[in-house]
Amino acid sequence: MPEDQESAEPASPLAGVDLAAVEAAVLRALAAPSDAPEGLGLRVLGYGEISLVVGWPDSRPEVACKRLPVFPSEAAAQRYSERFSNYLELLAQRGVQPVRSAFGTVDAGGGRVAGYVVQPVLDSGELGPNVLRAAKPDAAHPVLTSVVESVSGVVDDRTGLDAQLSNWAYGDGALRYLDVTTPMCFDEDGRIELDIELFLAAYPWALRGVIGRFVAPGVISAYRDPRHVLIDLAANLQKEGLSEWIPPALEVINAQVSPTVTPEEVERYYRSDARLWEAMLKLRRADRWWQRRVRRRDYPFLLPGHIDR
Repeated sequence: MPEDQESAEPASPLAGVDLAAVEAAVLRALAAPSDAPEGLGLRVLGYGEISLVVGWPDSRPEVACKRLPVFPSEAAAQRYSERFSNYLELLAQRGVQPVRSAFGTVDAGGGRVAGYVVQPVLDSGELGPNVLRAAKPDAAHPVLTSVVESVSGVVDDRTGLDAQLSNWAYGDGALRYLDVTTPMCFDEDGRIELDIELFLAAYPWALRGVIGRFVAPGVISAYRDPRHVLIDLAANLQKEGLSEWIPPALEVINAQVSPTVTPEEVERYYRSDARLWEAMLKLRRADRWWQRRVRRRDYPFLLPGHIDR
C-alpha cells in the first residue's frame, strides 16, 4: 500500500523494490546467532530508537528501507499508512519538504504485517551533520536558519517535529526532511493520533504499560513545544560532534523563542536525554538476552552496538 509523496519526482521510491526480499534478509539477520548483519545480505545504514534502516540492494544501496515494528494486522498498517500520508501532506503545506517517501508492506505471517518507509539514498555530503562539518560555525548558515524557521512554521499544539540535525538534508539550496516514520499529529486533547502500542512493542512486554503511561506521553508531547524542539536541536549538535556550532545555533534560536535558551540549559538537557535513551536501550538489550537465552526465541529487533551519546 504505497503512499507516494513529493510529486515533483514522480517515480515512487518503492518502484522496483522487492520488500519481501528485504524482509527475508532482515529475518535471516534476526535468526543469526551474531548481532552483526554482515555476510547475511543486509546493509544496515542506521538505527533509530524503534526502527532499523536497511540499504537496498545491499551491494549498492539505492533506497533506504526503514523497518517499523511489525503491525498486528492489516487494518493497523492501513491506519498507519493514512496517518503517514496525512503528516507528509501537512509538513509540505507548512513549508517543510519531506524527502520523497513511500510506505509499503509485506506479509509477516499470522495476520501480521511488516511495514517499511522507503526513501532514496541521499549523497552523504547532503546530510545535515555533514553539511555543517564542511563549514565554519556561522549563525547565518542556511541550514541553521532554515531548520529554526521550519520549527516555527510547523510546531503547534496539534503538530510535532523532531528537528535534530540528522533528520535533515540540504542540497541545491533546498532543505528536506528525512524522519517521517513517526507522524506527530495530535488530537484536541493532546493525545498522539498514532497507535502508540506499535512503538511500545520495541520494549519488554512487562514494562510497556509503565513506559506507555509515564515515559512515552511526555517524550512525544514535548515535540509540540517549539522551544523544547529547538533545545533538542542544539543539544543534538553535541552528540554529532559539532559542539562548536552550539553558540551560533543558540544565536538563531534565541531570536525566535523566549525565555532565552542558555548553554547550561542545553548541556543539562543533553545529559538527561542521553541518560534516558541509554537506559531504554539497556532495557531492550536485557529483553533480547531474556528472549534468546531463556525463552529460546528469536528477538524481533536488531540493536545497535555502543552509541556515543
